Amino acid sequence: MPDIGTTAPSPPRTPPHKRAPKPKPPNPIESAIRTWFATLPSPLLASLPFTLSTLLASSPKRWVVYPPLVLLPSGSFHSPNWTSLTPHLSTLWPLILAQISTREGKGALTHLAINAGIPLSTPDDGEAENILRSPSGLIFLHGDFGPEIEKGREPSARDFQEAFWVSSKQNGIVQVWAPRYTMFSRGNVTEKARLLGFRDYAQVMTAVDLYAGIGYFVFSYVAIGTRRVLGWELNPWSVEGLRRGAAANGWEVKVVRPGEEWNGVGTERIVVFLEDNRNAERRVEGVKALGSIRHINCGLLPTSEASWKMALRILNADGWLHLHENVGAKDVVKRGEEIKEILRTELEKGKAGRELKIEHIETVKSFAPGVFHIVYDVYVSTKT
Repeated sequence: MPDIGTTAPSPPRTPPHKRAPKPKPPNPIESAIRTWFATLPSPLLASLPFTLSTLLASSPKRWVVYPPLVLLPSGSFHSPNWTSLTPHLSTLWPLILAQISTREGKGALTHLAINAGIPLSTPDDGEAENILRSPSGLIFLHGDFGPEIEKGREPSARDFQEAFWVSSKQNGIVQVWAPRYTMFSRGNVTEKARLLGFRDYAQVMTAVDLYAGIGYFVFSYVAIGTRRVLGWELNPWSVEGLRRGAAANGWEVKVVRPGEEWNGVGTERIVVFLEDNRNAERRVEGVKALGSIRHINCGLLPTSEASWKMALRILNADGWLHLHENVGAKDVVKRGEEIKEILRTELEKGKAGRELKIEHIETVKSFAPGVFHIVYDVYVSTKT
């Protein structure tokens, strides 16, 4: 009999049965290619100097979905083997959409395109700067992406109605754009999230975005409770996307067109000016209803330097300038010192008793090998 207080040893446990790992689901693009390849005419298959395996090796493996659009990586289906099959590819695209639709489970996906970087210049216009940041390199594979607008013509209400619009939700905020006419940068998601942390003074302040786009940073300011956000944007398609995005989020917006007067009166949380941002200083000057302007975002790449001095003059209370730049990895600190010198020189021309400092340097994303999208947070305050 065991002593009081002792415990009889437990029988050895049988190790639990280890489940076999679930098989990895097939890549939907690969599945679509296999199905499509089997439908090609026998004489064509016999004449091909490459195999199905060769095609699969050079096919895209990833995609991004912006319902109902599927966007493939830049360079997809661009190898010589694929381009030799161009006359037969129109039947492949619906199969890819169907397979990805099944995998994603986000409803029917109807449009397919290949992504491309936003060119900084327009070769068709004598290498002039692509001021509107139009996505001219996007390759449309399947679906109607909207009417082609003659260069220099302002889009009409009918053009907006007939365009193809997509949306994305980041940080709980919906953004809307027309891929044929407007860029979308999903890589800015961390910077949008960072702005959501600037809640001090939000309910009593005004914020300004001098490069509003479709509302990338405008919406972050509204989401933290900013009383009013002013934005400037040249691309009418971006402004329409911003308007639709604001509506999707339940925010009232007013669009001010070139030559239209604006006195600051109104209940809209967002006011976007469809005009050059060089008008911004004139627009806000003397509008008492704006109150304290404490945040100004200058989000143009590769540099927003052209707007810095004006932004400093518009900032009428202690607050921040968020200055976006593409900077070499080795030059980030050096560029910060240059920014301080540029702004200090401008500060000396204006109101006395103000000072500034680089409060934070944020690395947003890699832009190119050795080059990063950097945001310099410049805090401007009254001297104590």
